[in-house]
Amino acid sequence: MRDELRMNVNQQPHMTSPYGQPQPGYQGYPQSGYGGGHMPVGYPAQYAPYNGPGTAYQQGPPQGYSPYASFPSKTLATNLASDLSSSPLNLGMRGPPTSGAPPVSGAQNYSQFGQGDVQNGPPPMGAPPQSRPPVSQSYTPGAGNLSGPQHPYVQQFGAPPVSMQQMTNQMASMQVGSTTPSPAGPGYAPPSVTQAPISAAYTPAAPPTFSPSTAAPTQPLPTEGVAQPPPQSYYGAPPPAQQPFPNPSAPFSTAGPTQPQAPPPVSQQSFPQAPPVSQTPFSTALPPGPTQSYGGPPPQAQPLFPRPQLPTSQPSAFPGGPPPTSTPSQLTGPMPPLPQPPVSQPSPYHSGPPLTPTGFLPQGGAPPMHPHPGMQGPPMASQGPPVAQANHIPPSQPGMPPGPPNAGMSGPPPQPGMQGYPPQQNGCIISQPGAFGQVRGPQPGYAGPYSGQPNYGAPPAASASAPSAPKRLDPDSIPSPIQVIEDDKANKGSEPFITGVRGQAPPLITTNFQVRDQGNASPRYIRCTAYNMPCSSDMAKQSQVPLAAVIKPLATLPPDETLPYLVDHGESGPIRCNRCKAYMCPFMQFIEGGRRFHCGFCSCVTEVPPHYFQHLDHTGKRVDCYDRPELSMGSYEFMATVDYCKNNKFPQPPAFIFLIDVSYNAVKSGMVGIVCQELKTLLDYLPRENPDVESNIRVGFITYNKVLHFYNVKASLAQPQMMVVSDVADMFVPLLDGFLVSVSESRVVIESLLDQIPEMFADTRETETVFGPVIQAGLEALKAADCAGKLFVFHSSLPIAEAPGKLKNREDKKLVGTDKEKSLFQPHVSFYNTLAKECVAQGCCVDLFLFPNQYVDVATLGVVPTSTGGSIYKYTYFQAATDQERFLNDLRRDVEKQMGFDAVMRVRTSTGIRATDFFGSFYMSNTTDVELAGLDCDKTVTVEFRHDDKLSEETGALMQCAVLYTSFNGQRRLRIHNMAVNCCSQLADLYRNCETDTIINFFAKYAYRSVLSSPTKNVRDSLLNQCAHILACYRKNCASPSSAGQLILPECMKLLPVYLNCILKSDVLQPGADVSLDDRAYLRQLVSSMDVAESHVFFYPRLLPLQNLDVESTSLPLAVRDSEERLSRGGVYLLENGLNLFLWVGVNAQQELLQNIFGTPAFSQIDPSMTSLPALNNPFSKRLREIIESFRTQRPRYMKLIVVKQEDKLEMIFKHFLVEDKSNNGGASYVDFLCHMHKEIRQLLS
Repeated sequence: MRDELRMNVNQQPHMTSPYGQPQPGYQGYPQSGYGGGHMPVGYPAQYAPYNGPGTAYQQGPPQGYSPYASFPSKTLATNLASDLSSSPLNLGMRGPPTSGAPPVSGAQNYSQFGQGDVQNGPPPMGAPPQSRPPVSQSYTPGAGNLSGPQHPYVQQFGAPPVSMQQMTNQMASMQVGSTTPSPAGPGYAPPSVTQAPISAAYTPAAPPTFSPSTAAPTQPLPTEGVAQPPPQSYYGAPPPAQQPFPNPSAPFSTAGPTQPQAPPPVSQQSFPQAPPVSQTPFSTALPPGPTQSYGGPPPQAQPLFPRPQLPTSQPSAFPGGPPPTSTPSQLTGPMPPLPQPPVSQPSPYHSGPPLTPTGFLPQGGAPPMHPHPGMQGPPMASQGPPVAQANHIPPSQPGMPPGPPNAGMSGPPPQPGMQGYPPQQNGCIISQPGAFGQVRGPQPGYAGPYSGQPNYGAPPAASASAPSAPKRLDPDSIPSPIQVIEDDKANKGSEPFITGVRGQAPPLITTNFQVRDQGNASPRYIRCTAYNMPCSSDMAKQSQVPLAAVIKPLATLPPDETLPYLVDHGESGPIRCNRCKAYMCPFMQFIEGGRRFHCGFCSCVTEVPPHYFQHLDHTGKRVDCYDRPELSMGSYEFMATVDYCKNNKFPQPPAFIFLIDVSYNAVKSGMVGIVCQELKTLLDYLPRENPDVESNIRVGFITYNKVLHFYNVKASLAQPQMMVVSDVADMFVPLLDGFLVSVSESRVVIESLLDQIPEMFADTRETETVFGPVIQAGLEALKAADCAGKLFVFHSSLPIAEAPGKLKNREDKKLVGTDKEKSLFQPHVSFYNTLAKECVAQGCCVDLFLFPNQYVDVATLGVVPTSTGGSIYKYTYFQAATDQERFLNDLRRDVEKQMGFDAVMRVRTSTGIRATDFFGSFYMSNTTDVELAGLDCDKTVTVEFRHDDKLSEETGALMQCAVLYTSFNGQRRLRIHNMAVNCCSQLADLYRNCETDTIINFFAKYAYRSVLSSPTKNVRDSLLNQCAHILACYRKNCASPSSAGQLILPECMKLLPVYLNCILKSDVLQPGADVSLDDRAYLRQLVSSMDVAESHVFFYPRLLPLQNLDVESTSLPLAVRDSEERLSRGGVYLLENGLNLFLWVGVNAQQELLQNIFGTPAFSQIDPSMTSLPALNNPFSKRLREIIESFRTQRPRYMKLIVVKQEDKLEMIFKHFLVEDKSNNGGASYVDFLCHMHKEIRQLLS
């Protein structure tokens, strides 16, 4: 039984376009009918990648050959593109449907040609704009009887499609599902010609990746072709310039994964660009036979479930996600990556389960019926832009009345069991039917794709040799992050995760679950990339799966979980192995009646000290095993003895020093006043071990511009005293007594000082600042007090004043993309590296709050914070009115959060592997010890492991992370986390137990560190190459034999391509023109210490459709995928990426919704500059504000709320985060990237 996802995403040479020349408008030129001009709704619409005409026609196959002859009846397949190399098919022109009159639907005809006319050349020059169906215009028949006649499917469309392109449109469907392979293995099964496929053999798969009104956009937004900004945080920079026509042609070029390419001339088509498929992906001859006739005007049926009226008829065709799998989806074969769809296509799938052909929901247990393969197709050249398609209303009809809602086009909320990608025993296979087969014989029971098209799929008419236009891979048939997240919540969210089982992969980071510690550390402390390590280094090299752990030693636990117990062994200290010095843990085995123990890490035998002796029971365990946390728990703490302290003496409680920039910029922005005002209350919230006891932390204050001002705030003084140090070249602390004081004793003097500082510097004209001496001053003060501590530095500008650490502006955009770009990420001077080393030695952690209005060289200023375990906060163009809330919340949390000082961390492993590389905010003076001047509850250290010997499947692999630190009250403690994972000699076992989110966290940190030494293009290529190797190794060694045209992904790694693409096109690795060097350096340093939950939402933001919010329920609406085609113009969406919250408001949002959220029913009256929602007295407003608050409490940084009105200038920034779309910095869309990844895998395999 294998766990995998198969997709057919093959690359093939271009086939010919139905006409001998490219259609007007495809090449990216503005044209009214083809989406070049602005639509009435203000969206630049354009078509997605089209690579021009190809070079050869392909003849159709003889009738009667079954395309299913060589495929099993049970393999999951998702048709991504068609592979026609082995058996050229012609599914192009067919005669028009013959039964039934077309329904009448106003101006929404699919073609301007009459019934029976075949358009076989370019349209006449004067022809009016022609309507063009959406790219993946698919249709889900839903659950139902697969063999009997179906009820008519209500659809309000125009005349029946008659041209060849329309036919092929409807044939290009993709299916995803999951099933068990037939005994013969995928790829081998008897033909099944006359019998309709029974989808009961399949687990129905229809992921409702979003909810109904999301899914039924009244005017969905432009998709692929619109230039998309990169998926990173919004930093306050001006919105990027829109590039209306980034040629969306090629998913990738051979030059590199990220450069979009113009379509080559006809004679030069090459396959790194997504070539059009010249035939329909599958040989879909829909059966003549009992197929329902769709002629005649459909009744004006209302949908049979509540949902908003849709102004435009045809927002999308699939209610609910990809069609459930059925046999046709196994037809695989080599197949080209498909060009992108027109820009403004609405999502081809809408939320909710598929409807039955009558428009009703499927019955509880009935499997959804699989639409006939081939019900989705690309727009054909002769059809023009879709008329009834959102965002494609031709300019000539701006006032067209909204069409009636289409009963089959969007569905009610998803139902259990209808959710798309079910847990797939057999993984994920994305394939394209029709690759090897020819036209399939009649199949009873398949409803035709469009009303008015009765015998689609009947034997081809005489014109059957004309090839079809390019087809785009359907986004809903490829793995959906939302579906995977929802499945995991459903499967693992209800029961506690018990850590006692070795090598058990935890629930995803997005799932809420409770942990019970029974011998391994909670996943909140340690997450591994693989819970089944390869036994040998050869196997690890072959798979290239990174072996790493993301460790968050002081992670905050939810209220229902117990903090690690503190164990005190008295003066003798913790029990340890004599040889490797590992601490006592559940992996130690007691022998000889309990007198000695055998170390699980190095196999050394150590005597048990007499005071620790205890007898063993009949199983060989100590009888006090469950009374001692260190023998039964995965995480616990030891009280350290004086031997673990510097200079063999217990430490003093730590101190906090606040260093405030009082130069002109800092005072003018309001920062100085805000900081001083806030500190007066914040000093009551200094962290402490026991909430009832006063904090032991002492505080001190310094202000600075070109010189430094120290303040004596001794309790005995009536007024604070200022001492100025102007000799910044040789920094010293001018006073010892009275600089670091207890808040309770000196409160009156401190408050007087904080009131006076803003007044003292209100009229300053000093614009220059220093920076190096400021940190030196704080460090010297801690040295003088002989304690560890933390510096809070509030700084505004590039330190250009004459002093150690002086910097100059080196921002040079011309270096971006060159081999010298790496120098921009490196510190400009070595002074700060030396200073950081001194800070770490003293236990001086630095947190930096930046308020820049221009370049401040974050790459250099950030060296000390990132080397000492500190944090950087950046508020570009700080304005008190809009940024104060965010800054103050960050400051409060930063002061109050739990942390340890003067910390050292070491990771020990069992024989066979060792820790070789470390990522995060720390300093290392040797190869084993991670030194952190400060370690807070948000910081992670990522550790990579390598083999140094063979591992054994019996014993597994063990790791122990020990962190020695000083607590707030000056206690020296050891926190221990233990983890055991399995070892395997079969690659399949490795691929079955990986954690994609952790792998992505590791890849991001690895790549972001690599930019310090390599050009970004090399970093991207190396990341892409490693990912291709991982998937190619799986394909070669673990997947059953199948067509090369299938892309087969391991089940637990099926989201690796979409997440990896988010890293590749992030601002650090592939910046847009508007992204500053400071922003890139800031993000690079930020990601280096992120945990898995933060990196997940940072690279793949969470997008919630608020129009589906149920105020009665505590649950959130089902998230939607990060793509513009998922947005409904009638909706309001909340997007979260860990740094910002965006509230996107569609122009057609319902008045009631706007009234509930903003207190105004009019879209035009919403104030886009608001940063908090009005507190209105209605249930919707209360629930929405609760959700926003809960999101903020889940993240380590306060997320500022940004209201984005559709078609407003801020929308370009919002689109940065729609990471499944193309970005305007050249980043590929998910669909394109998947095609490119498949090409890379095939090259590796060949």
